[in-house]
Amino acid sequence: MRIQLRLVHRFTLAAAVIVTGTSATTLRAQAADSGRVVESGRFRLHKFEQEIGAESYEIRDVGGMLVVRDSFQFTDRGTPVPLTTTLRLRPDLTPVHFAVKGSVARGSTIDTEIAVADGQATVREGTETRGAAAPGRFFTIAGYAPVATQMLLLRYLARHPGATLPVLPRGEVTVERRGVDTVATTDGRQVLTRYSIAGLIWGRESAWTDGAGRLVAVVGVDAEFDHFEALRDGYEPALAALVVSSANDGMRVLAELAARTTPAAAGTLAITGATLVDGTGAAPVRDAVVVVRGGRIVAAGPRARVAVPAGARVMDARGKYIIPGLWDMHAHFEQVEWGPIYLAAGVTTVRDVGNEMEFMTAVRDAVRGGRGVGPRLLLAGIVDGDGPFAIGVQRVRTADEGRAWVRRYHDAGFQQMKIYSSVSLEVIRAVGQEAHRLGMTVTGHVPQGIDAYQGVEAGMDQINHAPYVVAIMHPTPAGPPAPGDTLPLDVESPEARRALAFLKAHGTVVDPTLAVYEMFLHPASVPMSRLEPGIDKIAPELRTPLNNTGVPPEREAAARLRFERMVDAVRAMHRAGIPIVAGTDQTVPGHSLHRELELYVRAGFTPMEALQSATLVPARVMGLERETGTVQPGKAADLVLLDADPLADISNTRRIHSVIAGGRVYDPAVLWRAVGFEP
Repeated sequence: MRIQLRLVHRFTLAAAVIVTGTSATTLRAQAADSGRVVESGRFRLHKFEQEIGAESYEIRDVGGMLVVRDSFQFTDRGTPVPLTTTLRLRPDLTPVHFAVKGSVARGSTIDTEIAVADGQATVREGTETRGAAAPGRFFTIAGYAPVATQMLLLRYLARHPGATLPVLPRGEVTVERRGVDTVATTDGRQVLTRYSIAGLIWGRESAWTDGAGRLVAVVGVDAEFDHFEALRDGYEPALAALVVSSANDGMRVLAELAARTTPAAAGTLAITGATLVDGTGAAPVRDAVVVVRGGRIVAAGPRARVAVPAGARVMDARGKYIIPGLWDMHAHFEQVEWGPIYLAAGVTTVRDVGNEMEFMTAVRDAVRGGRGVGPRLLLAGIVDGDGPFAIGVQRVRTADEGRAWVRRYHDAGFQQMKIYSSVSLEVIRAVGQEAHRLGMTVTGHVPQGIDAYQGVEAGMDQINHAPYVVAIMHPTPAGPPAPGDTLPLDVESPEARRALAFLKAHGTVVDPTLAVYEMFLHPASVPMSRLEPGIDKIAPELRTPLNNTGVPPEREAAARLRFERMVDAVRAMHRAGIPIVAGTDQTVPGHSLHRELELYVRAGFTPMEALQSATLVPARVMGLERETGTVQPGKAADLVLLDADPLADISNTRRIHSVIAGGRVYDPAVLWRAVGFEP
């Protein structure tokens, strides 16, 4: 759970400027006089800037101890996520007892209790109990929730300053004071102090305190790494501004890292001696030379025909393989740490298919302006309707609202619209017509109550996720097989033939996201590392929840059938000439794009075809074929150097030696370590 400290400056004595609000001594004095609650508060909880629940806390003095009780609950896409916490503190805010039980995300539970006495801690996590020495300075906290526990942690740090703070049950937290923001509230404008917190989750959170030292807002991610925001009552008008501030601040930190580790390219770079796999489908070129200048490829070909310019910086790449920079066509860029992750994995272009508008525009502009580390970002603006499974802040109920959101996204520089699961057919038609009028395309889910035929006819150009295609190819629903529904997908059936012909005739593009379904549908008894070896290299905060996936034995047969239907559907679509683009959704960051390509080869793609699904084909689909997607003169200098031949084994795309994005050369090992991963 330890976060690399190079991401943030260390928390120094200057952090003592965190105002503790009502001090512990004053709280006790007030309690003795009144015998009442000495502090209480309420936070509104949000996911993707949409309010989904609330947290209430109170602090009492009980027998000389401060007792913090907290009730935290939200509902995410129809699933309740309740959490209760009790924290007992000494007058100097040192914890003596901490208990947290409930859920921290859909399908992610916690049951932890910690008792501390005489310098020893007893830690129970679920059914396992262990003893541990309590450090001289420490706090008790178990992730991002509840927010009030983060508030008490900040107060503890103000009274017990130091470079980092060990926390129980495990890990350590680093806090940095990053600046101030002036924001609108229901009572006017307030000046807030902004902090960066690392160590509670993978990556960084932003937190703000007011002039009285009260924690008033947190912007970060939840336990399933979706955008999460908490705001004290009265601060709702500040939400969008705080999301932008958090994004910009995180990108500034990563830009500082980039400046130290990967200086901007200068002059001309010549990569010599490698085997060039240019992505066009042409035969590999051995002993090739690729010349890069000003962020673009100026020459590429065999050494016999491409001269190394005088004065060029030469990169000797003998024994290496050059391929185009990879694309991930189904990303959710949830936090700034994804930027280094994508580049380290060889991904130089990402299509984000549904996110917070303010966050993504801030991140995109920072990367584009050289103020952050990350791939080229193409954006699809999400809209959803009403219903138990709705998500996001852009709730669209009428055709006029749909058209208005298309115009807003278009004016913000988005390339596509993303349909989510609760949009009506009327709204899809309006969104499709307006998007096409403005030169945009439409991708997304097939909403509940309609099928892919209706979605495409209403204006959807692309479909996210294979099950929506399986549903129209198979005569039974694409969900868990019903009793008697034990047959594999028959790609020669009338239903399948009709579906394939329809998608082909409409030019529909599909990003199947097989890797994410494999993660959720594999047997829980099979370690994820057998499917995705990269999981052993990711940050511990991510490794634990991602390893806790899969189905129990009684569901293995049905899950296996469901996944094989998806693979068969991808095989059939590929044979029919339906464009397939590689995307991952939320899986093992960075690594899972390579798993997606491996699954395409399993579905019958050649290694070259699999490679093109993450290079040439998405560039063509997004109208950027003249700009990127292959290694050819005039195109952006987005390249990956591999240590082994990807055409001999597609898994060799994992063996990345270096990455060049926009002409800047990155060392993947440095990028991995920068965000707490192992190279």
